[in-house]
Amino acid sequence: MRVLRVSTQEAGQRLDRMLAKYMQLAPKSFLYKMLRKKNIKLNGKKAEGMEKLCAGDEITLYLSDETIDGFRQKEEVSVVLPGDKVKLDIVFEDEDILVINKPVGMLSQKADKTDISLIEHITGYLKEDGEEHTQTFRPGICNRLDRNTSGLIVAGKTVQGLQWMNQMFRERELRKYYLCIVKGHVVTGSRIDGYLLKNGSHNTVTILSRQEPGADRIETEYEPLQTGVLQGKEYTLLKVHLITGKSHQIRAHLQSIGHPIVGDGKYGQKDIYHIFKKEFGLRYQLLHAWKLEWMEPEYLPEKYHNKSFEAPLPENFVRVMKGLGMKISQL
Repeated sequence: MRVLRVSTQEAGQRLDRMLAKYMQLAPKSFLYKMLRKKNIKLNGKKAEGMEKLCAGDEITLYLSDETIDGFRQKEEVSVVLPGDKVKLDIVFEDEDILVINKPVGMLSQKADKTDISLIEHITGYLKEDGEEHTQTFRPGICNRLDRNTSGLIVAGKTVQGLQWMNQMFRERELRKYYLCIVKGHVVTGSRIDGYLLKNGSHNTVTILSRQEPGADRIETEYEPLQTGVLQGKEYTLLKVHLITGKSHQIRAHLQSIGHPIVGDGKYGQKDIYHIFKKEFGLRYQLLHAWKLEWMEPEYLPEKYHNKSFEAPLPENFVRVMKGLGMKISQL
């Protein structure tokens, strides 16, 4: 027999889902059979699996340790060593969520099992902060940024927080604004659309003007804020409203209309890349997830309604702006 006590972080999910996370290798049919036979009970009573869990609930497994452990998958955990630790730039935090300003160079989530990503840093931060240990819940992020794109990422500290935030991003009940510096003088703002097709083997995307199999419709809106000059060539600081959120969307969409982001080694212009590398030591795209504005959907607690968050620009972004004669005070 084994008793699981539902932590604050695990509350808000269904019983069957928590069981599936705890015994990852167990078939669903087995879990429901054990519930029917009262070999798994919730707070000492028969349960169906659809019950929504609260903190402090007790799940009793009337199963042998051998059976339980046989259904549990050994988790390969990436450990954040002292030399790998970073101080998270936390923009907002409460009992359910975190809003973090991710630095350039950090993965949003692991690409390989040995990687140390933002998720591992969040997990380490919560442990240091005395957050309760759980056996079925790990912090998760609700939006992703490329390794070399900086800015705002929202994370869930609890199941409930993760559910709220994931639903908001999924249903686009928020506005996402980015800042970037692009080639050329952009005179007026515009709303552009198209279709984005992934090339998985090269980790690139292609922008199409019409629908093709496997392509996703995308929408991007941009507004010029300032223009600067370097070596006789003009560059524009853009405020980009990411309406749909697909991989590499902003980088590829702006490149497709003749305004690639400076520093972008994948979608940018080679001569411009080398100019900015020489002048500023820039080796990555100047793209920053700058601002989030939340709406007020019914499922979201009132405390989050119409929240707005802003992430300060990284030092190198500011340095390039100044080098182009742009003013930070005009943002």
